[in-house]
Amino acid sequence: MNSRTIIAATSLAVLAATAQAREPWSDDVASRTQALALLQSLNADLLSHPSATLTLERWCGAHSLAPEAKIVARRVKGQDKPLPEAERTTLGIAPGEAVRYRRVQLACGKHVLSEADNWYVPSRLTPEMNKILDTTDQPFGKVVQALHFRRQTLSADLLWSPLPAGWEMNAPLPPSHQGPLAIPHEVLRHRAVLFTDANQPFSLVVETYTAEVLAFGRR
Repeated sequence: MNSRTIIAATSLAVLAATAQAREPWSDDVASRTQALALLQSLNADLLSHPSATLTLERWCGAHSLAPEAKIVARRVKGQDKPLPEAERTTLGIAPGEAVRYRRVQLACGKHVLSEADNWYVPSRLTPEMNKILDTTDQPFGKVVQALHFRRQTLSADLLWSPLPAGWEMNAPLPPSHQGPLAIPHEVLRHRAVLFTDANQPFSLVVETYTAEVLAFGRR
């Protein structure tokens, strides 16, 4: 068994016991491999479930990011973005049909796990849903849960890889350094369309996941 196989096996063990990991990520190959395995695990979980909010809530609980595994949406106001013209076709929006925009941060305890841009068609939601979205900070996925929606991912991009491409095929590995591993603010981005159970698109979301999804040792 070579060193890379051992490192990969170690990363799988980490996925089963990450709640015990409480030290900051060190800048070495073992930590980089573990971080990559965790990001890939989160990515797969997000891709296999329709609600990012509920997925993050499970992630928060599994990794003890806060005393209570509850996702809170913090609405960011004053940063409205128009829906790109090409995306009106994606959502099947008629000329003149209203579109609303919401930007929220999804946080677990003190950790902001994702920042999301959300464009939605209010005429395709219930009046009660629109009222809640207009007047509260509740997460979009929870508000529209009664639509029994499905999620179609348009793109899923790993914005940061702790290891270089081809590392598992003997590409040169980064040298170890003393001190914590430098993790950029943005690590993963998903772009998706939400559909009602009648297969009507009603929302476009662009979700950017932050380094705080790996904040196991910085509580």
